[in-house]
Amino acid sequence: MSSDNEAPVLVVLQMSGGNDYLNTVIPYNNPLYRDYRPSVGLPEDQVLQLDDQVALHPNMGPLKALYDQDKMAIIHGVGYPNSPRSHFRSMDIWHTCEPDTLGTEGWLGRVIRDVDPQKENVVTGVSFGPSLPRAMALPGVPVACVDDLDDYGLLTGISGAQQRKTILERFATLYSPALGTGMVMDYLGQTGLDALKGADILKAAPEQYSSSVTYPDSTIANKLKGIAQVHLANLGTRIFYCDHGSFDSHSNQLGMHATLWKEMSEGIAAFFEDLQEHDAGDNVIMLVFSEFGRRTHDNGSGTDHGAAGAAFVFGNPVKGGQYSEYPSIKREDLQQGDPVPNTDFRGVYTNILEDWLGLDAQPIVQGTFEKPGFLQ
Repeated sequence: MSSDNEAPVLVVLQMSGGNDYLNTVIPYNNPLYRDYRPSVGLPEDQVLQLDDQVALHPNMGPLKALYDQDKMAIIHGVGYPNSPRSHFRSMDIWHTCEPDTLGTEGWLGRVIRDVDPQKENVVTGVSFGPSLPRAMALPGVPVACVDDLDDYGLLTGISGAQQRKTILERFATLYSPALGTGMVMDYLGQTGLDALKGADILKAAPEQYSSSVTYPDSTIANKLKGIAQVHLANLGTRIFYCDHGSFDSHSNQLGMHATLWKEMSEGIAAFFEDLQEHDAGDNVIMLVFSEFGRRTHDNGSGTDHGAAGAAFVFGNPVKGGQYSEYPSIKREDLQQGDPVPNTDFRGVYTNILEDWLGLDAQPIVQGTFEKPGFLQ
């Protein structure tokens, strides 16, 4: 299989459930933060200060190290107008770039189609997780969907009618959440078989892999290790996807959020350490996002659905630092109790599409949006 080992690669990590912006990138010097969050506010002497205004969550130490190396960009106030504050609708908007109508095409599905229009490589797009993300779903575009690379042998040891039955069952499980049950049979055809063939190709990646980096024992670290294995196998994969969560911290937020960010931070740091050890990190960036942030005021135990959030981009090609402005948390500036987005997520996508992947962003994001400018 031919591959371009220098071609730009994008890894997308989705924080499912609505990550709490204010307890991730913390306005620790703002007295309103303390007023709003008597139950979930983080003590000033524990946070990881970035400057005299904002700090990172105490469990983000491995990521602060990347920030200090100028390999982490923080994009403030990310979202879109009139946030519906619904997990499903908001994530669907992020996945399809269609805030006003119900989108049917995933933005990364469009990317994969543009990157590999002749479908020469069935593993151009690879998703790690139990189902295909809607962002990658596009009829006619194969995406290999793998739950666990280490014990994945999709088509091994079965044949004939049993093989077809197994393929159909596996396909329905992996792809129905993104495509809808009705579209699965339409999608199956050659696209589905190519996707399953691609997943079968990937099982060789761990056999070629050797590393001195020890990944933490967590679900997200295991996914990121799988992504590293596929990337290092030089199979020509350009788009990777995985998720972690749930970040839906309505109650018992402090311990839950701390655990999630410990797992995320350690996993991401191990991933980039692995790439660095293999001299394979110069063509990889990672986008980390969540569908929305959370309310400024805690509810006594956690925080409810909000609007503006933060996105993060990591990698050697990134211009580290902070982009856009932290949204005002003054009472008179809040909408429905939330900080108001001031950076359209489609501008973040446009930055990556144009300045990293070299694509025409307008038809993918359905418009023209200002770019934060976080790439070298």
